[in-house]
Amino acid sequence: MADIAALEQILEELKQVDGVTNAVLVSRSGMHIAGKVPEGAHPETFVAMFAILLGAAETATSELRDELGSVVLNLRNSQMAIINDGPKALFVLRLKKDVNVEVVAREVAVFSKKMEEFL
Repeated sequence: MADIAALEQILEELKQVDGVTNAVLVSRSGMHIAGKVPEGAHPETFVAMFAILLGAAETATSELRDELGSVVLNLRNSQMAIINDGPKALFVLRLKKDVNVEVVAREVAVFSKKMEEFL
């Protein structure tokens, strides 16, 4: 069973990474694991749609015989990044508009290792 309190603490640390304004951990099946869904968003819909987006991107890129790193949505005032965390979970991050997603993804890898024992 997941240690939600420990995962929440790690997500809080992740929000200290330059440019990260929000972090949510979502199961591959689209269930909320940890983190706060942005205010005004319907929690179940928010997490499910990001899991579906990642799944669709993985299916599409498998045809190219290449590995998917992340999915980025460029919004008017920010970015949303979906970063795969292996077979159990994915990170949904809200980022400042000018942040380099690849730099953040490298930072996320460090936090991902911390989370392994708590999932």
